[in-house]
Amino acid sequence: MFAIASRQRRRLLLATTALAAAALAGPALAQSAWPTKPVRILVGFPGGSTPDLAARALAETLAKSFGQPVVVENKPGASGNIAADQVAKATDDHTLGVVINGNLTSARLLNPKLAYDPATDFSFVSLLATAPLVLVAPPDLPSGAEFFAAARASAGKWSYGSVGIGSVGHLGMEYVKAQAGNFEAVHVPYNGNPAVITAIIGGQIQAALMPPGIALPQVKAGKLKAIGLTGPRSTMAPDTPSLAELGVKMDALEVWVAMVGPASLSAAAKERLAREVPAAVNGESRERLLAAGWQGVGSDAAGLRQRVVRETEILGGIIRSRGIKVE
Repeated sequence: MFAIASRQRRRLLLATTALAAAALAGPALAQSAWPTKPVRILVGFPGGSTPDLAARALAETLAKSFGQPVVVENKPGASGNIAADQVAKATDDHTLGVVINGNLTSARLLNPKLAYDPATDFSFVSLLATAPLVLVAPPDLPSGAEFFAAARASAGKWSYGSVGIGSVGHLGMEYVKAQAGNFEAVHVPYNGNPAVITAIIGGQIQAALMPPGIALPQVKAGKLKAIGLTGPRSTMAPDTPSLAELGVKMDALEVWVAMVGPASLSAAAKERLAREVPAAVNGESRERLLAAGWQGVGSDAAGLRQRVVRETEILGGIIRSRGIKVE
């Protein structure tokens, strides 16, 4: 009887130990359930662009935490909308996208026939990073509030550049014009920020709103002048005032990048991304993002959705009041 009781106690002990081990292993097994193969991050802009740099800053960290390669693929075209559409239609559960403001906010306002619907075709993951736009001009133009006085006195002879109709640089500049006394300046679209910079230096245009990662090196080199920021003062440009300080009262407008997946993204993927992406942004990737001109945020999905709703309202007001549309 004693031997039988001892065997029963041993079986009970082994069973209890096995259950405890399974409980401890549960989270680890859940974490490794996704991804099961390499992850693709699509970016709708060329290599070396600010969205591309943000995606690559994050990919290296995520590859370590996922235990799978994370590959950034550039699919430029249509202000990022081609890549965004490919993400929306992906079905492999391992395709994500790093998108910009316009892809989730103004794109459908400008083009109701857009191939995807930002409100329903994506799984929102995280607002990755933001940056105030820098209003830049040629070095020989006035600084501060005098810049806007000169703009109003130009009698419509000024022009400004952007990377395309409906881009945040275009819509933002129309917003600045309206809030700074409705000065006249003709919009000239270019095929990229390097072309905008060349046009300013060459005297073809007098202003542009640009991401700090692109604008500030040119300011430091003396090729451009920084007039002001569309948001509060930033550690990236501590000597540059906000436009509000110069008397241009406007809601803060920033350029930003976010991570999204298709609406079909699995629950396991969403759970893993919700944990790993903010941790990467606020951890190992933070300095790489800053070096690329981005202020890390790393919000949850709800934070990204709130930002999209707020900015869609602001940009929608600009689009309607200025009569902007994509031909």
